[in-house]
Amino acid sequence: MTAAVSVRDVSKHYVMDGGTVRALRGVSLEVPPGDYVAVMGPSGSGKSTLLNLLGCLDRPSGGTILLGGEDVTRANDDRLSELRAARIGFVFQSYNLIPQLTVIENIEVPLYYQGRMAPEDRARCRELAEMVGLGDRFGHRPAQLSGGQQQRVAIARSLANDPYFILADEPTGNLDSATTGEILDLLSELNRRGRTIVMVTHEAEIGRRTKRIVRLRDGRIQSDERLEGGEGSGEWGVGSGE
Repeated sequence: MTAAVSVRDVSKHYVMDGGTVRALRGVSLEVPPGDYVAVMGPSGSGKSTLLNLLGCLDRPSGGTILLGGEDVTRANDDRLSELRAARIGFVFQSYNLIPQLTVIENIEVPLYYQGRMAPEDRARCRELAEMVGLGDRFGHRPAQLSGGQQQRVAIARSLANDPYFILADEPTGNLDSATTGEILDLLSELNRRGRTIVMVTHEAEIGRRTKRIVRLRDGRIQSDERLEGGEGSGEWGVGSGE
């Protein structure tokens, strides 16, 4: 089975005035389809650098990255842009919605980048809005939504391009504990439906809601733990939407 994303002996360094910063040092990571991985580690451990590489936002200094079996290590900027638009779903801490667009229009954004907007595409985006509990908010704009609702829009948007995997960067960082539980429940449900998720988080209780925790320290993988029974039980309650 082809991995959703495969990282092989990847390093990343930055040359700065004070010398060379080695952000990643020989990291190898395999994420099979259907996995749900939390990437954790202290500040400066390499989490953000790894996230940028997985999202085709940057290139490694050494090693190989395969996305759905395709070697993207030396892909040009145009190809990386195509992959971001067509093969990766992004969920950010700050939602990154376009204020002037409605819920449905924000969900459709990845399809615009691909030059797609057939009637079936529009219908799918409406289905995604309903799936994340926003069936009665199609025409609302971000300012008319709560933080939890905005993150639901972002999650639906991440699915519009039917990605190889969802890359979530601290997706509950701006939410209160009750809404955090609702968003984690939604991500868990998506994973149960077969979606592959890689989530960067610094909170242990959120990491325990996944199937696997990869811990980084000083640019290296310190541990790679498969949680017993698949998805961890966590401590968050089940919410019915906000």
